[in-house]
Amino acid sequence: MNLASQIRFAGLMLSAVTLVVSGAAEAQSWPDKTVRIIVPFGPGGGTDIQGRLLGKKFYESMGQTFVVDNRAGAAGLIGAEQVVKASPDGHTVLFTTASLSVNVTLYRKSLTFDPLKDLAPVSWISSVPLVLVTHPSVPAKSVKDLIALAKKTGKLNAGNNGAGTTSYLAVEMFKQATGASMVNVSYKGGGPAIIALISGEVDFEFATALAAKPHIDSGKVRAIAVTTAKTARAYPNLPTMNSMYPGFDVDNWYAMFMPAGTPKPIVDKLHSEILKALKASDVHEFIAKEGGEPVGSTPGELTAMFRREIAKYAKVIEAGQIAVQ
Repeated sequence: MNLASQIRFAGLMLSAVTLVVSGAAEAQSWPDKTVRIIVPFGPGGGTDIQGRLLGKKFYESMGQTFVVDNRAGAAGLIGAEQVVKASPDGHTVLFTTASLSVNVTLYRKSLTFDPLKDLAPVSWISSVPLVLVTHPSVPAKSVKDLIALAKKTGKLNAGNNGAGTTSYLAVEMFKQATGASMVNVSYKGGGPAIIALISGEVDFEFATALAAKPHIDSGKVRAIAVTTAKTARAYPNLPTMNSMYPGFDVDNWYAMFMPAGTPKPIVDKLHSEILKALKASDVHEFIAKEGGEPVGSTPGELTAMFRREIAKYAKVIEAGQIAVQ
């Protein structure tokens, strides 16, 4: 190696060391101001509930405020885009759902960013089944009954958490599997959707367990099935859609991302705080009580799962030629 090459190599090494030291210093001081947790759905749904609970634990652990900022619209894409455009300094975080993996295909013509490239995965936080729930006035106490009613009347309305969400796609999968006709009605999040069901505005929906469970327990809605491949621990007496329609598997996961380019030490610190929060008895018990399963993955595990989910939903969307306006 000649002298010029040695000088260039030494310069590169010095730059690398400087970046590592700088990143470590940033992580030590982070967060040094309020952190926004962007929840891309309305208040009251499963994402909002978990986001606020985690924000509280982060505050208790780090002494800095984490504020949930609800930015609903476009099946979660409006909030996600805000995070993509935010400064990658660790003070803007996206807490979203499996809907993001659906939207990669469903909105590919209008998507202004690439979730795989423009977001830095932090952790897969929890996994929650969707629950097929009906309004008590609907004369159907089983999936079979509901299908028969839909075919007989041809006018059942199905609520969902927004066009492109997993609850939206579950209705479309239901239509494909059964051949029944139904209207898929979109709302801005799990909270508004479950309220619409309680009020009788829609007849049924595939609701997130976190949003639906209190209303199932109170009798305001009737639960008749779950969408996970296997029986859900929180609903041991409910049949799975997969047992009736093999391949009907919709696992609504929740995960945190940061803007691409966020220093790795900051991503690692938030990941560590997530694992710590999920081990807290009140968080673990809350998620389990509300029908979910705490996960706590590495960033790499979240990336791998995210890619699998994108591929799975792409097949469903393409097979049904599903499009949104």
